[in-house]
Amino acid sequence: MRDQKILKSGEFLVRNTKAQDIFISEEFNEEQLMIADTFRSFIETEVKPNLNALDKGDRELMKSLLKKSGEFGLMGISIPEEFGGFGQDFVTQMLAAEMVGTGYSFSVAFMAHCGIGTLPIMYYGNDEQRLKYVTKLASGEFIGAYCLTEPGAGSDANSGKTGATLSADGIYYILNGQKMWITNAGFADIQVVFAKIDNDRVLSAFIVESNWPGVIIGQDEHKMGIKGSSTAQIYYNDVNVPVENLIGSRGEGYRIALSILHMGRMKLGANVIGAAKQAITQSVQYANERKQFGSLISTFGAIKHKLAEMVIRTFAHESATYRVSKDIDVLLEEYKQNFEDYGRASIEAISHFAVEDAILKVYGSEVLDYIVDEGVQIHGGMGYSAEMEIERAYRDSRINRIFEGTNEINRLLVSNTAMKRAMKGDFDLFGEAEKILAEQDFLCGCKLNGLGYYEEKHCCLKSFKKIAVLLSNTAYKTIGKQLVHDQEVMNNITDIISELYIGESLALRVEKLEGMKDVEAVAVYRDMLDVFIFDAASKIRKWGLDAAYTIHTGEEAEKYASIVKSLCCVKGVNVKNARRRIADKLIEDNMYKF
Repeated sequence: MRDQKILKSGEFLVRNTKAQDIFISEEFNEEQLMIADTFRSFIETEVKPNLNALDKGDRELMKSLLKKSGEFGLMGISIPEEFGGFGQDFVTQMLAAEMVGTGYSFSVAFMAHCGIGTLPIMYYGNDEQRLKYVTKLASGEFIGAYCLTEPGAGSDANSGKTGATLSADGIYYILNGQKMWITNAGFADIQVVFAKIDNDRVLSAFIVESNWPGVIIGQDEHKMGIKGSSTAQIYYNDVNVPVENLIGSRGEGYRIALSILHMGRMKLGANVIGAAKQAITQSVQYANERKQFGSLISTFGAIKHKLAEMVIRTFAHESATYRVSKDIDVLLEEYKQNFEDYGRASIEAISHFAVEDAILKVYGSEVLDYIVDEGVQIHGGMGYSAEMEIERAYRDSRINRIFEGTNEINRLLVSNTAMKRAMKGDFDLFGEAEKILAEQDFLCGCKLNGLGYYEEKHCCLKSFKKIAVLLSNTAYKTIGKQLVHDQEVMNNITDIISELYIGESLALRVEKLEGMKDVEAVAVYRDMLDVFIFDAASKIRKWGLDAAYTIHTGEEAEKYASIVKSLCCVKGVNVKNARRRIADKLIEDNMYKF
């Protein structure tokens, strides 16, 4: 366990972190790399040869591959040994999720089973439920599904109408209702179902077996992408659910649903890294083969720009992903001392980082969408052909901005949760804002001349933090409780927070990497950091000005606009040359090897 104080969720806005205090993926140990190789090998040998058959909607094939992955031990990564798993730490779970991310539709089915289909029982169930169900879910004997969404209840999950009534003899809950968009519905053995008991205001959660009388599975939906995953509606007609199959306590379902979604967002953030690296490799390999005007298209500046930007965004997102993953492991060790139950300790540690998991979900899904879109463009006409994997990657990527709560909902979560945590006293965001205003230190963001390389970068990041803190403070004080309805302002603040968190994570990773190697060995990573910070300043300036002129009018608006402009001052960078050096390494390696 590290000695430094664990940051609370969102506290990075007012506290700085040292490079030696974060975990970077270059520090994976031998066991973690072996686990990654096992996942990679399974995807390459078992899944990839069957992609076309899976995309035709072969439910039995998908179920057989899932079960085979269970036989290989891949499904038990998150499960303690006493319940049939391997009890790996959260960093390793995230690395496994990254590896599975290259599996297209299989990835969706696998992650739904291992995550939201299994972990509600593991984290919130009792030992009897874990022994009965989790052991078989961990081995692949059972396949799981998560049943929350209803026709009239999507992002507003608690508005669902599915209901449960206690039977006269008190032995069963009689379940009635309908669920939709349920991943693995066509072949799942076990369902985690959310419903309201009697006239309860909030949900409860139940374990339902798919073969019970009254459970009716609909036909698979025809989807734009992830065609190999089974997505269907499920109907419950007077289903008798034994009272012992209630997960947690009555009325705890809404909390369970939200907590599990935190976990799902976090792991989606890792999942897209594998898909992104794969799409980058496909793109550079095509660029290194395709000739136009007598030259390989990988020699063209416009293509190099695209390839470099793909790499920068992926590397930066990866930096943030494993940074917070290690933070979760550190916090979990502390929570184990305070919680009698391992499952509760685990989900509390994950849920603690609600701000960061929403950032990873939004930023990661949008990075992948950018990469596959540009990947198709690099492939030209062939990118639109189903002969190329990039076409499948393009279609399959789109769902990630909707999964685990839409990006619109998650954007609101970032700024709203950060402010709520501050009001609760987790960190002094509003006090820090008043301190910044009192100091009036806005000249060119900070004095950059004479600073060392990393001092300069962190100085810029501190300035970006000041913008986020000041705008959060003045938005809350000016608009008050109605701020939740000014979603445009909240989105502006969220995008600033996200960009600076990703940027800080990148800076800390490169700095730590240089300490492990040398300046020359990390020169290309410095290029990534240079481009990211330079571009971030322009983005944050735009978002900050939008917010300033929305929150205020007249002199007050001009005051905050002036502050934003000053705090976005960064040193100039030859971004063309920096991007070309990044692209040249990618082109030379002919695959993502950063």
